[in-house]
Amino acid sequence: MKLAVISDIHANLEALNAVLEHIDAQQVDRIICLGDILGYGPNPVECVDVIARRCEWSLMGNHDFGVVYEPTNFNLAAEQAAYWSREQFEIDSNKEDAARHWEFLSRLRVRVTFDDFLCVHGTPRRPINEYLFPEDALNSPVKMQQIFDLVDKYCLVGHTHVPGVFTDEPDFYPPDDLDGVYTLRDDEKAIINPGSVGQPRDLDPRASYVIIEDDAVRFFRLEYDIEAVVNKIRAIPELLDWLGERLYEGR
Repeated sequence: MKLAVISDIHANLEALNAVLEHIDAQQVDRIICLGDILGYGPNPVECVDVIARRCEWSLMGNHDFGVVYEPTNFNLAAEQAAYWSREQFEIDSNKEDAARHWEFLSRLRVRVTFDDFLCVHGTPRRPINEYLFPEDALNSPVKMQQIFDLVDKYCLVGHTHVPGVFTDEPDFYPPDDLDGVYTLRDDEKAIINPGSVGQPRDLDPRASYVIIEDDAVRFFRLEYDIEAVVNKIRAIPELLDWLGERLYEGR
């Protein structure tokens, strides 16, 4: 069975459509989302519709939480984007559609398990908000130990927008170090981040996702029309221009 794992769309419809088109060509059986459908980008309503239609399920990310509840501990740009996104759902002219959107968002789960995988947006320790950065593998041994203690075998996370694999050595391997493929091993715990569809932050502007089949985790990077997204953001006064500009640089 082929499983596509996407995360951190951040209301970037162009990136999401590009990824889903590529996924369709791979003939996958299932698609799941690790959260942050919303935040930063210009198409929150459309992205929720697409995720609700195409994904088996989605987790709740911190930006999804910020739109549904309150954007606590957000910087000014993220906070403004959250309130603007909320308004887009509230001004929906079709009351049935508005109710459907809010019901979908409010029912997003913070943790899902299947087969040998635990899935969270942040970390198993703090599923919505905690970041697991590549440098933590070297600099934060206690944090790594506590997180891996909560992982039975494998874990899927998002949130940092940086693709790669943490192992319980502990260590972190970016996709290039793995030639784009990580092989799941019975003798090694692994935490896998598919990277971000709509807001990459590893200095590579291309959309990122993974496909898991048997014991292989394959990382993919895809070009998409960044300029179209940037122009949309520029046309929305509530969204700061640099939220679009940084897409060119993958940061």
